[in-house]
Parts: sequence; C-alpha cells; structure tokens
Amino acid sequence: MRKKTFAAAALLAAASLTLSACGSGDDGKSPVSVVSEDTSQKAAYILDKPFEKPDMVLTDTQGKKYDFRKETAGRPTLIYFGYTHCPDICPLTMNNVAVAKKALPKAEQDKLRVVFVTTDPGRDTPSELGKWLKGIDPQFVGLTGDFATIQAGARTLGISIEPTHKDKKTGKTVSVHGTQVMAFSPKTNGGYLLYDDKATVDDYTKDLPKIIKGENP
Repeated sequence: MRKKTFAAAALLAAASLTLSACGSGDDGKSPVSVVSEDTSQKAAYILDKPFEKPDMVLTDTQGKKYDFRKETAGRPTLIYFGYTHCPDICPLTMNNVAVAKKALPKAEQDKLRVVFVTTDPGRDTPSELGKWLKGIDPQFVGLTGDFATIQAGARTLGISIEPTHKDKKTGKTVSVHGTQVMAFSPKTNGGYLLYDDKATVDDYTKDLPKIIKGENP
C-alpha cells in the first residue's frame, strides 16, 4: 500500500474544505484529499501526531449507552462516520472492512472493534442500525445519538459532518460527511492511521494484522 505521513494539524485544516455527500452527485472525495497534490494515489495516511479518541457516549444497537473511549480502550479499533441510507460510499467502505476482517484468525477478529457512527441519527435508530449492520458483519458496533455529540466527536478526528438535508436534484435526504476510516492503536489508544474512500479490500486485508498489534502497516 502507498502511504504518506501527515501532520494532524494539516488534516484538521483540510477537513473543513472538502466533504462527500453520499449519492448526491458530489465527486466522492474525502476531506483529506486536499492535503497534498499527490494524495490522489494514496489510500492510507500515517499521522505524525495521533488523535485522541473522541469522548462520546452514544447509544448502541441494543439501545444501551456506549462509552466509546471506555468500550474500546486497549483494543484495535476502526471508526467510520456514515449513514444507512447512503447508496454508495458507506456500504462499500463497511463491506470492504468486513471482508478483510473475515480473513483474520478468529482470535484476532474478536479483538478488533469496528465502530460505525451514524451521521443521520434522525432516521438511524438503534433498530435500523442493527438491521443494516447485521447484513454486513454482526460484530460491528453501530452507534446513534444526539447529532451535536456525533458532530463534535467527528470533528476531534478532523472529520467534518453536516446535518442531513434534501438534495435539490434528487429530492432524497442525504448526509454530507467525511469518508475516512480512522484506526486506533491498542497500545496507545491513539488514532494513528487514516484511510480514505480509495482504500480497497486488499488494503485492509494487508494492514489489519499489523493494526491488531498496534504497528504501522
């Protein structure tokens, strides 16, 4: 995989410049795509200064409170912000991770936490999230809750999301959000590796064994 090291500050600055509206006719680029002129060929970025895990207490698919920091402490963790009504980027990203995860030994699969946080809490109830994720990977954690809490949590990772709105062209309700997947180390709990929507099954398959150990791919 081709990788590049970026300063966390640069990613935060870039996040406010480019967003992706799933299925709304946007170009599908993730916020990080504007950081450097040559990033169009990159799928993953190692951060020189890892992000802290967002301090979010949300609701899981069972309707129970889920403290993200507490529940994922000391575990290799991937987090993605998206929504279940997304027709393209969100399901593709989650399915890519799911396929790669299944290639891991059972013990390593059980260690990994993959967390999907909805950017459309108005429609993505715990039940709806549960049904959607069950069709991808039953072990994936789905979280919903107050939009302001979700937005603030995403922002601490340099990922921008906006409230849902109706697309003028299609009339469909869409959610504009960053399309990165952030990986957290089980050793430091820091978010040190970021994938954009160009990441493939092969990318994740090659990297997950090292992410499990908290190593740089």
